[in-house]
Amino acid sequence: MNKKIGFIGGGNMGSAMISGLLSSNLSTAESIIASAHTQATLDRLAASYGIQTTLDNTTVAKTADIIFLAVKPYLYEDVIEEIRDIIDDDKLIVAIAAGVSHSKLDDYFGKPVKIVRAMPNTPAMVLEAMSALSPNEHVSTEELQSVVAIFESFGKAEVVPESLMDAVVGVSGSSPAYVYMFIEAMADAAVADGMPRTQAYKFAAQSVYGAAKMVLETNTHPGVLKDAVCSPGGTTIAAVAKLEEKGLRDAVISAQRCCVAKSKDMGK
Repeated sequence: MNKKIGFIGGGNMGSAMISGLLSSNLSTAESIIASAHTQATLDRLAASYGIQTTLDNTTVAKTADIIFLAVKPYLYEDVIEEIRDIIDDDKLIVAIAAGVSHSKLDDYFGKPVKIVRAMPNTPAMVLEAMSALSPNEHVSTEELQSVVAIFESFGKAEVVPESLMDAVVGVSGSSPAYVYMFIEAMADAAVADGMPRTQAYKFAAQSVYGAAKMVLETNTHPGVLKDAVCSPGGTTIAAVAKLEEKGLRDAVISAQRCCVAKSKDMGK
C-alpha cells in the first residue's frame, strides 16, 4: 500500500494495529507516523516498531493520507478541534471509539469529511482481530476497499451499517476480555486438580482457539459441535449441565448486553 498512514494515539489499540500492519507487510515503518500524549509512549513506539513519531497531532494530520483516531472517546472533540482545519478531501479519517457516531463526528469536524467508523479488537497484535467498518456517504468504494485491506492485514473485517456498531462493541470489541476470563477460570480449575499453572493456561487457551477455529472453518452451528462432544452419560455432558445450572448463557448474554448499553449511553 502506497498510502501514508497516521495514528493519533499510541495505546493498546493503536499499538496492536501498527504491529499488525507491519507483521503482515501491508505497510512499512517508513510509511507510518504516530503521535501520543507523552514522550515515553513515543519512545516505546519508536523502539518497538521503528516508525516516525511526534508529540504534535497536527503533524500526523498533515503527513498522513489515512488518519486513525486511536484515542479515548472523551478526547475526540479536543483532538478533532486541533486537526480539523488540516483535513481536506484528500484525507480519510478512521475513527476507532465506542459510542462516537457519524453524526457526532460531523458536528466535531463542522464540514464534510471522509470518515470510516471502525471497531477492531486487540487480537490485531497476533493478526487475528475481528473488525467492523461503517463508512459515511463521502467515502468511495475504492477508499473503503483500502480501509478494509488495512484491517484484513491483521485479521478479519466486515462492513456493517452504523446501527450495528454498538452490538459490535459487545460481541467483538470488548469480548476478548470475557474470553480471557473464561480461559483463566478453566486454568484455575486445572491447577486445582494438580496441573502446573503454565501448562494449564496452554491447555485452556489452545482448546478455546481450536474450538473457535472449528466454528469458523466448518461453518457448523456451535450447538451441533457441542452435541458432538457430549457422549451419553459422559464427562462433557456432566460439565455442560453444571454450566447450565450456574447460568453461563444468561451471564454471557447479560454481560454483553450491558456492554452494548454502555456503548449506546456513551454515544448520547
